Amino acid sequence: MRTILEETKFIMNKYNIKANKSLGQNFLISEEVVKSIIENSQIEKEDLVIEIGPGLGTLTTYLLEKAGKVICVEIDKKMIKILQDRFSLYKNFEILNQDILKVDLKKLIKEEKKESNWKNVKIVANLPYYITTPIIMKLLEEELPLESITVMIQKEVANRLICLPGQKETGAITYSVYYYAQAQGILEVPKDSFIPEPEVTSKVIKLKIRKEPPVTIEKKDILFKIIKSAFMQRRKTLINALVNTKVFSSKEKGIEILEKLELDTNIRPEKLTLQDYANIAKNIIN
Repeated sequence: MRTILEETKFIMNKYNIKANKSLGQNFLISEEVVKSIIENSQIEKEDLVIEIGPGLGTLTTYLLEKAGKVICVEIDKKMIKILQDRFSLYKNFEILNQDILKVDLKKLIKEEKKESNWKNVKIVANLPYYITTPIIMKLLEEELPLESITVMIQKEVANRLICLPGQKETGAITYSVYYYAQAQGILEVPKDSFIPEPEVTSKVIKLKIRKEPPVTIEKKDILFKIIKSAFMQRRKTLINALVNTKVFSSKEKGIEILEKLELDTNIRPEKLTLQDYANIAKNIIN
């Protein structure tokens, strides 16, 4: 049996394929990393798996053995031909030649569940680095009936996604991820795990979707607008950032709200908990 590296080189040679830089393609060749992604996805025969950007089908091979059904969403037509050739004999394989950001996943999952009543829906992907954040946010904000999201992404971005609010690497996206999911780091992936080698180190993370959000708020769009506004001017204090972005009508009003909530008026955006931001949002809404 060929190794993943041998199989990848064989396929690239057979189809005269080179990684498409504009689509952020880097082909995974590490047996250890593939094994880790598959194991941590915890896929069962009652599960529907949606794989984003399967590329040559390295992960797909293993997903098809574990899952009840695998739907691959791939934008590159060259990859479609390869995937069809490799997996057309699998009865639990389906492929969509579409941009994942334009796919109506809610409708897709609803139709699939109606047809087969899957126990869980899970996302697995080696995501293109240049659109990691839009994809992650689409999966979370659309509030899809997902059990988990297991993805490999750029290490720097991964650390922002999985850290807890208030930690060193906290960014605006940290709060969004924390609202929707419990996040954990799985495995750091060195550059030589791919051909061609990317310029950055990667990391596998898993997001387990929450049944209920950790804070209660009527208008979560206002909550996230406040968080985004706070981090647009991260080097400033929270109060200055929110005054400058007109979240607070005036500095005096901002001070009034922070003092009411017993927050330091010189606090910086990354030092607040999600509950702190929710409390600010409630005061602004009311």
